[in-house]
Amino acid sequence: MERISQLEKQYVMDALDNAFATSLNSIYNTRLEREFAEFFHAKYAIGHCNGTATLHVALLAVGVQPGDEVIVPALTMSSTSIPVVLCGAIPVFADSDPDTFEISADSIEKVITPKTKAIITVSLYGLAPDYDRILPLCRKHGLALIEDNAECFLGTYKGRLVGEFGDFASFSFQASKHLTCGEGGMLVTDNEELADKARRLNCLGYAGVSAKKGKITRNDIQDPNYSRHVSFGYNYRMSELQAACACAQLERAGELVEQRVKAAALFDEALQGQTLLRRQAVPADCTNSWWTYCLVLDTDNPDVDWYRFRDLFQKNGGDGYYAAWKLSYNEPAYQDILQHQPGVWQRFDKDLCPNAEYLQKRLIQLKTNYWDLDEARRQAEILRKTIEDYQK
Repeated sequence: MERISQLEKQYVMDALDNAFATSLNSIYNTRLEREFAEFFHAKYAIGHCNGTATLHVALLAVGVQPGDEVIVPALTMSSTSIPVVLCGAIPVFADSDPDTFEISADSIEKVITPKTKAIITVSLYGLAPDYDRILPLCRKHGLALIEDNAECFLGTYKGRLVGEFGDFASFSFQASKHLTCGEGGMLVTDNEELADKARRLNCLGYAGVSAKKGKITRNDIQDPNYSRHVSFGYNYRMSELQAACACAQLERAGELVEQRVKAAALFDEALQGQTLLRRQAVPADCTNSWWTYCLVLDTDNPDVDWYRFRDLFQKNGGDGYYAAWKLSYNEPAYQDILQHQPGVWQRFDKDLCPNAEYLQKRLIQLKTNYWDLDEARRQAEILRKTIEDYQK
């Protein structure tokens, strides 16, 4: 199986053959937005240059302003909370569920204040958060819910696709994601007012764009009396080349995700009968899309044992594995700058999110993007052997 097939190349070459002529430079963008919205049973989809820009736009569209607070997971890449800072708002960190690794609804509830404006959930490693507990908190406190689904495509929660729950759902097409066009992002929403705001924020505040209209025609603007900008905005638009490639990836979404699911199943088999490694728990009413296969090495000495297991895995022929990002609030920019900003009431130390602190040092993230399942099978066997060797 190919990560990038002839279909992607065909669409990209077609976009190139159009030579970026103004009249032809939104064919694939328009198509991708329409098909993506249909895929997620949403009314609107808006393409972006990447999946961080989508979060920035979503936050601004729901009305996040300087001094507001936005609840985010501590255990995720900092690109989830950086857009909060870019809005002049304050990221407030919530702890993780120790079994699913997702943001904890109990922790969210404890950090809601009168200044809280929104919650960003992350479908970490391909698994949904606990929407049944998070959505009532949003309704009770009047909070917007923004789903960060960069790591989850075709994951489900109680029969519904992850991406069908929030005021906005954000997706990424970065190179490691389930679907890729190298970079790129997408916002989906059912709310026309929010979609209008998001489109203008994404497109320099142009007057002529709207929820379903992402391109301004020559006849729209070639008038000396035409007022282009009804608001301020960013130039976060997706390129036509990105959209062309993403259109093909969307057509192939089922097979691309299924390949990762099959790789994860092989790793599941390798874990049978051992207690050294604990896999991310998947509730019975959820399906995981397995952006990565995530394990916990439950050890009292992670500063030694994490590296020891990795070195043994590589010695046995394993591809190596990924570490969890530092908890966002442990990054230097947060410790040295954000911690001292007015309005930041949390203390960025080991007691802030104890579950996330425990997990972060012990998480082992194995690749699932094996386009040759024989290689995935070989890696699973190496994992099984490494567990045996480690315990000798």
